[in-house]
Amino acid sequence: MGDHDFGLIGMAVMGQNLALNVASKGFSAAVYNRTAARTKEFVAEHAGQRDIVGAYSIPELVAALSRPRKIMLMVKAGEPVDDFIGQLAPHLEKGDLIIDGGNSHFADTIRRSRALAEKDILYIGTGVSGGEEGALHGPSIMPGGQKEAYDLAAPILTKIAAQVEGDPCCAYIGPDGAGHYVKMVHNGIEYGDMQLIAEAYFMMKYGLNLRASELHDVFAKWNEGELNSYLIEITRDIFARKDEETGRPLLEMILDKAGQKGTGKWTSQSALDLGIAAPTIAEAVFARYISAAKEERTAAWRVLRGPSTTYGGDREAFIEAIGQALYASKVCSYAQGFALMREAGREYGWDLQFGEIAKIWRGGCIIRAQFLHRITEAYERDPGLANLMMDPFFGDVLAGAQESWRHVIASAATVGYPVPAFSSALAYFDSYRRERLPANLIQAQRDYFGAHTYERVDREGSFHTEWVKEGS
Repeated sequence: MGDHDFGLIGMAVMGQNLALNVASKGFSAAVYNRTAARTKEFVAEHAGQRDIVGAYSIPELVAALSRPRKIMLMVKAGEPVDDFIGQLAPHLEKGDLIIDGGNSHFADTIRRSRALAEKDILYIGTGVSGGEEGALHGPSIMPGGQKEAYDLAAPILTKIAAQVEGDPCCAYIGPDGAGHYVKMVHNGIEYGDMQLIAEAYFMMKYGLNLRASELHDVFAKWNEGELNSYLIEITRDIFARKDEETGRPLLEMILDKAGQKGTGKWTSQSALDLGIAAPTIAEAVFARYISAAKEERTAAWRVLRGPSTTYGGDREAFIEAIGQALYASKVCSYAQGFALMREAGREYGWDLQFGEIAKIWRGGCIIRAQFLHRITEAYERDPGLANLMMDPFFGDVLAGAQESWRHVIASAATVGYPVPAFSSALAYFDSYRRERLPANLIQAQRDYFGAHTYERVDREGSFHTEWVKEGS
């Protein structure tokens, strides 16, 4: 029997950095990659670290580990995960643990967890956020699976996770697919955040003609206040980088076609499946889709006409208003994500602790932000909070930002700058705060053409009307 604490499959950069992270925290690791050359290269490069050993077959990897074995997969989501589980399972024993650290769809995690449970093999589907740097220095980790599986892995996972104010950014999320679901929503919120920031940049660059150096200064200032976050910080840094070939800001040399890996789409699909409004996240996904239609947009730019005016108001005041609008829209995007997790918890039987989730997002992950502790406080005040916007703190934020928020969106519409994420966030807020919406007309229409029935405001029951009497 082997004596290494942790096994890791997948030696791409994330896997390599996690292995180094594990070793740096006092644990020993055995690593394996389908391509043996990559494993050899990695082990040779870090030969001075005795706590990392290479394995060149699945049986060799399993034999190198102490019981109960703990093996983490850092491979591409989908078939590769199933393939490696199939290769591992015959060599594992009762109580051994497989951890999927990739961006797997939560439904796949539920399926795999049930299948392995029948073989008495423990399974954790865990979201790992923070990119390459997070993997090396401490990511945010969101594990879901059997509680006994988490307890087995917790001594390692909590040590390699980011640490904020002495607390690890890792906590047990819930059974089977809960961890991967929360990571999926994290990524959906990330889509919304990135699109909101991009729209703020767009308005300042093209509406106010701010140069890259001026945009750097704006984002540097924002990062010192309530907007302080990882994404604002890296955006600040992006504006400072010059292209080595042309000397121009590197951002100006990047083609405006955004890619994606699918987690934003999954979040939007889940919102549709569960009947939860998440328009800002969905609009962020749609914005990437329309950005990908670069050739069509270039052709349309020559044909379709819009306003020819530019923003004519006070420049500094508009920058301040954009910052307030960004903050308010960000609150709405997070509110949508937490509302979605709340409904998913009901649907799938997960007792999700939202204050704890916000707490583990404070460090290591892409959406880490100063205001996350406010979300933790909100759920500590009211664990049954229906929507984040109903918390007194966030209600005051939205009230204070409203004038600027509406001014920014109205100005963007007037001059023809697309701000779908800003607009959807405000529409979400306005829809949520209205006691009555025009859905009564929709119900009347549905009953008119399809006899779908409707409810009344004055008595219980379902009703149908013959809207046009015969002969009329």
